[in-house]
Amino acid sequence: MSHPIAPDQIDRIVWNQHHDPFEVLGPHRLEEDGKTSWIVRAYLPNAEAVWVVLPEARMEHLMESFHHPHFFQCQIEVAELANYQLKIKEGDRERVIYDPYAFRSPLLTDFDLHLFAEGNHHRIYEKLGAHIAEIDGVKGVYFAVWAPNARNVSLLGDFNHWDGRQHQMRKGVTGIWDLFIPGIGVGEAYKYEIKNYAGHIYEKSDPYGFQQEVRPKTASIVTDLETYTWSDNEWMDKRRHTDTLAEPISVYEVHLGSWLNAAADEPAKLPNGETEPVVIVSELRPGARFLTYRELAAKLIPYVKELGFTHVELLPIAEHPFDGSWGYQVTGYYACTSRFGTPEDFMYFVDQCHANGIGVIVDWVPGHFPKDGHGLAFFDGSHLYEHADPRKGEHKEWGTLVFNYNRNEVRNFLVANALFWFDKYHIDGIRVDAVASMLYLDYCRKAGEWVANQYGGRENIEAADFLRQTNHVIFSYFPGVLSIAEESTDWPMVSWPTYVGGLGFNLKWNMGWMHDMLDYFHMDPWFRQFHQNNVTFSMWYHHSENYMLALSHDEVVHGKSNMIGKMPGDEWQKFANVRALFAYMFAHPGKKTLFMSMEFGQWSEWNVWADLEWHLLQYEPHQKLKGFISALNQLYRTEPALYSRDFGQEGFQWIDCSDNRHSVVSFIRRGKDPNEFVVAVCNFTPQPHSHYRVGVPEMGFYTELFNSDSREYGGSNMGNLGGKWTDEWSFHNLPYSLDLCLPPLSVLIFKLDRQKTSAAMASAEG
Repeated sequence: MSHPIAPDQIDRIVWNQHHDPFEVLGPHRLEEDGKTSWIVRAYLPNAEAVWVVLPEARMEHLMESFHHPHFFQCQIEVAELANYQLKIKEGDRERVIYDPYAFRSPLLTDFDLHLFAEGNHHRIYEKLGAHIAEIDGVKGVYFAVWAPNARNVSLLGDFNHWDGRQHQMRKGVTGIWDLFIPGIGVGEAYKYEIKNYAGHIYEKSDPYGFQQEVRPKTASIVTDLETYTWSDNEWMDKRRHTDTLAEPISVYEVHLGSWLNAAADEPAKLPNGETEPVVIVSELRPGARFLTYRELAAKLIPYVKELGFTHVELLPIAEHPFDGSWGYQVTGYYACTSRFGTPEDFMYFVDQCHANGIGVIVDWVPGHFPKDGHGLAFFDGSHLYEHADPRKGEHKEWGTLVFNYNRNEVRNFLVANALFWFDKYHIDGIRVDAVASMLYLDYCRKAGEWVANQYGGRENIEAADFLRQTNHVIFSYFPGVLSIAEESTDWPMVSWPTYVGGLGFNLKWNMGWMHDMLDYFHMDPWFRQFHQNNVTFSMWYHHSENYMLALSHDEVVHGKSNMIGKMPGDEWQKFANVRALFAYMFAHPGKKTLFMSMEFGQWSEWNVWADLEWHLLQYEPHQKLKGFISALNQLYRTEPALYSRDFGQEGFQWIDCSDNRHSVVSFIRRGKDPNEFVVAVCNFTPQPHSHYRVGVPEMGFYTELFNSDSREYGGSNMGNLGGKWTDEWSFHNLPYSLDLCLPPLSVLIFKLDRQKTSAAMASAEG
């Protein structure tokens, strides 16, 4: 028998130090004296004896140990050697497997590698990671991972007893390691064992893994994302052809783990009546567990629909190890968290949202990632995903690392990840977290703790370019979706298209409006007359960006109190203030976001470890506030003047913004149809005003569409008896005016009833 291999090559395999085990292991063709034969080599650390099995020829060839007791080889004189198997004896056990090293052709093409290296492989998640595959008629899983600075990489899993010697991977020229393992499939837990050149070993979950074990376990799980049958074709087609920004967008922000929980001993019900395994959540109150995605579909979706919101926004559902991070410290960017079920379960949740007319927005965190050992940090024994310089690569205040946006492959990882959630899970939008931390090199850093850009400035040029690329790619593939920036600075053109130099988002949270309004409503109403600017200032800039008005989770934690607790006065005034704030928010230009619990007036701050205070809904003020939100959403969705021209100056007109003595403002909102408008009048003090005159642009009967002081919502029920006729009295530089009663702490919305006006005019002429 010929042995054309050097002992040091065998030693490199045995000691798990070979960058390309295919050079040594598997079948190798020999031509001797005009005859073709094959040498088959295998390294099987626990084997006592091994045979090469040729199923078609019904032959077995005993392999001999060579140079090492667990390194085996044999020579077989056949012209072609295809789909052979290895029969392995390990103690009293025998098993038969296909040899992974017989499958030499990588599934990654040269074009894949080229696109990835330049940062433009938009669907790289279909190539890297773990994928069900069939090669030469044999089914298995193809693994590929980017770890260019590793000395060697192996696969770990139940399929090899977590022994990194058994499935050593091959390194390609671009630093991608790959291996096809036949005979395994969906449900296999796995990790990558990565060694650097100092010999240090890191056990990592898969950056492109589609599922992870439930914490505290950290292995990735082989998953097939193509098995779910979607039923939302009509929704997706309509979305593709819709001008989203001209539609009503009212978002209910939710943290799935603390919206509602179930008793630990309560079985989770599937739609077919069967039960499924559930996760016991010891971090919550004793005896509680999370609802599953399917249970949330049954409970959350009807609730959101009842409230009238158009979208639900989920705090990050990408896999994260610590419940208390709220999901913002991600370790599995391509894995929806297993806390609530499987990827297919989450697909069902999104599908059911669409079936009920509700869009799904997911919080996305491309600004930083945690230092957990199984995650991206120091991934291949080097600073691969993060900057090596801590002045650029670390957020010390958060204890997290910053992505290196200057590296093509890292940028590709993130751009493709944003696309992935739209592609595989049919989501309708992303809300990008902490954009300001990405855009500024000195964000939360003291002097000397940051590095300027090449022009000496504080702007992170690479991060801005990355955001532009991400948004350009998203809207190229998925027109009609949302990309929302949580950006709190004056960075210009955040929500402008990339082709004019903008960052390419189509919405930006209006953090200035939020701070101004919460400061204003926190004041005793007597002092509000001195701070009218808080209410009016946003109108100077509301058209400079596509703004979303957001009262988010950040405003009801860390000692800030919940919304109702921020308000001054007795209990009645607190509820009236909250109603006035929300009504003004919905009348103000911009799309809307409210965090869960605000809709029924929870007193306590949001607590990630517990349910919302649902028991409050047994009390009338909380019931009526919930009904108020439903009515407000209904008004918003049915009046195009309140949403169709949110982002142009022509959609808003002051009637009077200068009556600070009474803390009253009035304005007009206009729709795309010039005859389509509503009049909003806001009284931000507990003092009612009778005979308060407000100018209007047209004569006729103005119906009182909405009154936040209605008895139905818990108010004093003052108002205008359903509406008012105009007086031919020019006021506020407008040709007609209304003589109104303004209830305390209220917002009134009026609309010209053209039909009633025309009928009255015709009657008068007759």
